[in-house]
Amino acid sequence: MTLLTLRGIKKSFGDTDVLANIDADLASGERVGLVGMNGAGKTTLANLIFGSIQPDEGKLTFHRDQLRIGYLLQSTSYTVSTFSHMMDPLTETDETAQFLQTASYLGLHKVKEWDGERLAGLSGGEKTKLAIAHIWSSKPDILLLDEPTNHLDFDGVDFLVQELQRYKGTTIVISHDRYFLDRTVDRIIELQDGVSTSYPGNYTFYREEKLRRYQSQLHQYEEQQKYEQKIEAEINRLKNWSAKAHREAGKVGKMAEMRAGVKEFYRSKAKSMDKQIKSRIHRLEKIEFEGVKKPNEEAKVAFAWDQPDKRGRRIVEAQRIGKSYGERSLFADSSFYLQRGEKIGLLGPNGCGKTTLIQMLLGQTPVDSGQLWISPTAKVAYLTQDVTDLDQRRTVLELLQENHEIRRDVGKARTLLANMGFDTSMLQKPIAQLSLGERTRIKLSQLMLREQDLLILDEPTNHLDLASREQLEETLSEYRGTLIVVSHDRYLIDQICTKLLVFQESKINRFESGYEAFRERPLSKQTSTGINKQQLEEEKLVIANQMALVLGELSLLKPTDIRYAELDETYKQLLARKKRINSSST
Repeated sequence: MTLLTLRGIKKSFGDTDVLANIDADLASGERVGLVGMNGAGKTTLANLIFGSIQPDEGKLTFHRDQLRIGYLLQSTSYTVSTFSHMMDPLTETDETAQFLQTASYLGLHKVKEWDGERLAGLSGGEKTKLAIAHIWSSKPDILLLDEPTNHLDFDGVDFLVQELQRYKGTTIVISHDRYFLDRTVDRIIELQDGVSTSYPGNYTFYREEKLRRYQSQLHQYEEQQKYEQKIEAEINRLKNWSAKAHREAGKVGKMAEMRAGVKEFYRSKAKSMDKQIKSRIHRLEKIEFEGVKKPNEEAKVAFAWDQPDKRGRRIVEAQRIGKSYGERSLFADSSFYLQRGEKIGLLGPNGCGKTTLIQMLLGQTPVDSGQLWISPTAKVAYLTQDVTDLDQRRTVLELLQENHEIRRDVGKARTLLANMGFDTSMLQKPIAQLSLGERTRIKLSQLMLREQDLLILDEPTNHLDLASREQLEETLSEYRGTLIVVSHDRYLIDQICTKLLVFQESKINRFESGYEAFRERPLSKQTSTGINKQQLEEEKLVIANQMALVLGELSLLKPTDIRYAELDETYKQLLARKKRINSSST
């Protein structure tokens, strides 16, 4: 059943056309991912569906009355006032119980007791979780989720994935998290140049299908180019023959008069050739107007760091370090090291102490116990996840030129910015007019133009569009310096990091593997790192519930359905996990 129809939707802001022609149908219970470059109009389209803005042209038609729409904004859109209103008053109703229960599942405890001061100190992850809990409690018919995984830890993302798989309403997800999109949507709508294009399947299928369509269209275009060249060659040949026929038909003199029949033959031949030339020219014009257009290449952002040459020596060494705040211990008795050139993923739930450890490495926070040694010659650079700390009155160029290292090579800075999608006019824009993704690129460019030995990236892909994320991954893979990455983007961690520092049971442990191998390690080893028998039983119960849920969904599908293969693979993975747990507990 069609729930929402969009036809000919157009929306402009000032002189900027954001949406030029949006046509789409959304079915009841459908799960749609909305993707596109930064500034493509994804949030604008979400606001149009929510009703907070109106289209300039076109029509949105809801096919059911009194639809409830839950809209999760990006975390930066929420204020203390928003959450105060959300929680005041929390009366004893089913909706309140659902709100508190969801908040608890997401790791937010005793929310009912939070006062204004606690709300003012909310982290980005806490804002997102609180907003999700509030929206979930309203039981909406349509869920609009704008970057729902930003600031969520892995457990929070997994919880949201499971809840969305149970949710029976219609879901529209705006996300640059490829792991999340692969597990939560069954159709992708891409916005490009103000126009919408639909792709069946999840994100991985969308990327494969888009490449296939691009290559197919490019092949058709190239074949069309060959055909056009063939017609143009025929036109030139016919023009030469026609010119010769006109010359022969126009000859005068005694001999020519004696050959009047020959002259008439050339006139007729010239006329026929002129007709053929016009026909071929018309054919070329028709191809130009109706033929296959050259497909647009996907916009790419080029990142590039100066590569440090130092390798093979320890740059950081921690010996039994610990840190506490009051009676709360973040971590204790933790020993690890970092070698030059290593790419380390820093993992742990929200609030475990990742930011505190980074502050220690930057020399901003001391250890309470143990020793933390950092090479005295090491230059440490840090990319924070906060993009609101840039001076919004400054233009892009002014901001970069504030640093004396960058001023020495303005040409290099301009080239880098051009590679990152900033044309000359954008360099003169104040930061306040830039999107969050564009501000992230500015912070990255500031970092790239400085020399460093240890690079710490805190959620570097936040606010970056999908193409920019993939390009950043490629660049980081080639980076030869030492790298610490804090990210909830599992694709990024899987692709980049070959070692891990993991916060477990109030301790920081080093693992000599990437995230995928860490995640799939035998449960017997997990038990030795802190998972007790009771936790294993709880894990078995969770898996049993998930298997029952998957079997229930499979029973409603045919083997030919797109979703069937995905659920079948999920069931096999759950079964394998259950077997590993059973073998480790015997």
